[in-house]
Amino acid sequence: MAARSRRVSAGDRIEVDKERVLTRYKSWLGRQPLSVRTREAYLMQVTAFVTWLAGSEHGAAALAGGSVRDWAVRDYKRFAKVSKRWSPATVNQALAGIDNLYRSLGVGRPEITREEMARLAPRSLDVSEQRAFLRAVEACPSARDRAIAIVFFYTGVRLSELAQLALGDVSVSSRRGSLMVRAGKGDMSREEPLNCACSTALTDWLIARADRLNDAPAAPDPQGPLWLSRSGGRMTARGIDLVLRRLASDADVVVSAHTLRHTCVTNLIRSGADVVLVAEIAGHKRLDTTRRYSLPSLADKDAALEAVLVET
Repeated sequence: MAARSRRVSAGDRIEVDKERVLTRYKSWLGRQPLSVRTREAYLMQVTAFVTWLAGSEHGAAALAGGSVRDWAVRDYKRFAKVSKRWSPATVNQALAGIDNLYRSLGVGRPEITREEMARLAPRSLDVSEQRAFLRAVEACPSARDRAIAIVFFYTGVRLSELAQLALGDVSVSSRRGSLMVRAGKGDMSREEPLNCACSTALTDWLIARADRLNDAPAAPDPQGPLWLSRSGGRMTARGIDLVLRRLASDADVVVSAHTLRHTCVTNLIRSGADVVLVAEIAGHKRLDTTRRYSLPSLADKDAALEAVLVET
């Protein structure tokens, strides 16, 4: 009986005017202070929900708030998990979009719990993948691309931070060096040390860079971009990411700028470096962000289960 009381009877069901609902939502969404990407994600999720709602037993009553709203969204969440087989992250993204829809309607967000995310370390390259990537970097004929990959791999700077570097932000010697991140996440600045591999790669690139611009060695422009595009201007973050992906393709591994950053931070944590020190290097404002890298990865779980196989 309790199950029936939460349903809308066929006689009371009001059809959802899908086009009208979505048109009004698009108009409201366009006035919100959100990024283009966020608007597109919300619209996609709201369109999927309203389409499902139009064919459900709940009908337009679910758009008026109250218990029917909550029942409908809970049913949709179950549909997304079981029928659509969405991941927890995708389900939560859908619920965020639905919250935004109900905010536009002025009826309050649904009472529904989010999916609990798996507690795993961010994906990073394993040792064999790291070795393959670095060998591909070593074989690369471009001094610029080698320097980009080596600095990214060993410093863990963010892609945007690497792209913003000016010539004067880098100091190198025969064995060591440093780079200055002047506007990191949260507009925070920090200085990053460079190991000998970074110093060597950057020295090679600075010589090649000067040759390309025919600069006098004693008079480089410290405000000029560190990384030059083919046209001589500043490389974009996308251009740098494409360099990394091309090198990864040569190594037959799947790599993005995020993966390389995660790999650097993971290597630091697993080498026994203090979490506060790693947070400083990575530019993390919260230690909880850094501690995620000490969590087990899927590869760790797989190795643990493989280790207990019993021969028969």
